Amino acid sequence: MRGKWATGIKPRFFTWVIKDKLAVCERPGGYARNHRPVRRHEEILWIKSEGFTRVVSLLASPHNLHAYDEEKLTWSHVPLGPSDEPATVLPGLYEKLEAWLRSGERVLLHQEQVDDRLMGVVAGYLCWNGLVPEGAQTIAIVERLFGRQMGSEGRELVAAVLVLARSRPVPSTAGG
Repeated sequence: MRGKWATGIKPRFFTWVIKDKLAVCERPGGYARNHRPVRRHEEILWIKSEGFTRVVSLLASPHNLHAYDEEKLTWSHVPLGPSDEPATVLPGLYEKLEAWLRSGERVLLHQEQVDDRLMGVVAGYLCWNGLVPEGAQTIAIVERLFGRQMGSEGRELVAAVLVLARSRPVPSTAGG
C-alpha cells in the first residue's frame, strides 16, 4: 500500500475527549448492517498510524476483536450492552481508563455508534475522575466536543455516575 491509503482512514465520528490521550469513535468498519470489513481494516490502520496503544470496545458482543489481534493492536472489551446496568460496569471501566491513561497509553474507546449512551459514558468519565466537577458543565462540554445535544439516556447516565462518584472512597494520597 502506498500514498495516503498506507495510513488508513479516520474512523467515523472520531472525537478527542482528552487531546492526544483519549478519543472515541463509531465501531471501526461501521455499525450493524453498515459494517464493512475493508473499511474496518483501513480504520484500524489509521488507529495504529496515529499511535493509539489500546482500543476499548464497549460492544455487548466480541465483534471486531479478532481484527485488532490481526493488526497486533492491544484491545480491551468492557461490554456495556443496552440491558447492562451502567452502575455495575462504569466504575470498573473508569478505573481501567484512569490506569491506562496514567501509564501513558493512548486510548480509543468505541461503541456500536456515537450516540447518547456513549456521550453519557464520556461525560461520566470526566466527572468520575474530577476533570469536570459538575454534571451540567460536563454535559455542555461533551455536547460541544461532539457537536450535538445529549439526549435523556446520556443525561441519566451522567446523573447515575455523579451518585456513584460521590459514594466512592477518596483515594489516599499518603505514602507508605
